[in-house]
Amino acid sequence: MKNIVKAVVAGALLATAMGGMANVAMAKGKTIAVSWKTFQEERWKTDDAAIKAVVEAAGDKYITADAQGSAQKQAADIEALIAQKPDVIMIVAFDSDAILPSIKKITDAGIKSIAYDVQFEDPNALYITFDNVGVGRLMAKEILKAKPEGNYAFIKGDKGDPNATFLFMGQMEVLKPAMDAGKIKNVCETFTDGWKPDNAQKNMEQCLTSTKNKVDAVVSENDGMASGVVAALKAQGLAGKVPVSGQDGDKAALNRVAQGTQTVSVWKDSRALGKAAAEAAVAMADGTAIDKLPGVAKFKDGKKKVEMNSILLAPDPITKANLDDVIKAGWIDKAAACAGAQADVAACK
Repeated sequence: MKNIVKAVVAGALLATAMGGMANVAMAKGKTIAVSWKTFQEERWKTDDAAIKAVVEAAGDKYITADAQGSAQKQAADIEALIAQKPDVIMIVAFDSDAILPSIKKITDAGIKSIAYDVQFEDPNALYITFDNVGVGRLMAKEILKAKPEGNYAFIKGDKGDPNATFLFMGQMEVLKPAMDAGKIKNVCETFTDGWKPDNAQKNMEQCLTSTKNKVDAVVSENDGMASGVVAALKAQGLAGKVPVSGQDGDKAALNRVAQGTQTVSVWKDSRALGKAAAEAAVAMADGTAIDKLPGVAKFKDGKKKVEMNSILLAPDPITKANLDDVIKAGWIDKAAACAGAQADVAACK
C-alpha cells in the first residue's frame, strides 16, 4: 500500500463509558454520528473519546450508537441515526457486506459516510484506517524474527470483516518465501467469530489438539484474540515459549509483551485515528469534497475492488525492545506496562 499518512498523536484522552444510543454535546452546528459495531472492546472507547473531543471543539453535535456485535442491530441503529438528520455518519461495520443497504440509505438521505477502521465498499464513502496490509506485514516480520522455522498457526479475525483478509495478505507477503522453502508450515488457519477472545482460545485449543502441541509460532490478528491464544498455550505449558502476535496496543497485551508471553502488539494509536477521522468528518460536514481532504489517496484493494477515497495511517510494532514508545506517548503508564516484566525489558528498569 502507498500514500500512508502519518497522523499526529493526540494527547491522552479519557474514554467514556457508553451503551446503546446516546446524545452528547448539544452545541449548535453540524451533527456527526458514529455507529460502533461493538463498544465492549477497550480500544473503541479510546477512539470515541478522540472523535468526541474534535467534534465538540468544532462546536458540533456528537451522537452515537452501539450495535453490540449485531449486524441487525447496526442496521436499526443507522436508521435511527438517519432520522436525526446528521451531516456525516461514521460506521465501524460489524459485517461489511450486510451493511451496504444501510450505506445506500445514508447516501439516499443526502448524508455523507465514513468507513471507520473497517472497510465497506462504497465509492461515495471515505475509508479511513491504518494500513492493515502493513500491519499484517509487521506482525509476520516480528514472528519470523522470533521463529524463522517451524509450524505456524494463523488465528484470523472474523470472516465478515475485510481487515482479517487484509492482515493475512500482509502476513503472506512476508512469510511466503519461507513457506515455499519449506522452513515454515501452516498447520492451522481459522477465522474467529466476532474476533472474540474466547473463540480464539477455542480455535487455539483445537489447533494444539490436532497438532499434538507441535506449534512453534502463532500469528494472531489482534490483541483480544492473543489473550485467548496465550490462555490456551498456558494450559499446555507453552506460554512464553511460543511467539504470539497481536495488534491494537491493548494495555493487557503490552503487559504480556513485557512479561514475554506476547511477542508483538502492532500499535495503531486510535487517538490519532479518531482525531484524523473527526477532522475529516467536520470538514465534510462543512462542505469539503472527500477527494479534497488532506492526505486522501485512492484505494481499491477490497474484495470487490471498488475504488474509494482513503486516508491510511502508519502503525508501529511494539516489542520488548521499544516498549518505551507507548509509555512515553502516554498510552500506558510504566507500572501497568511493566507489572511482572522480564528482566531484559529496558523500558521497565
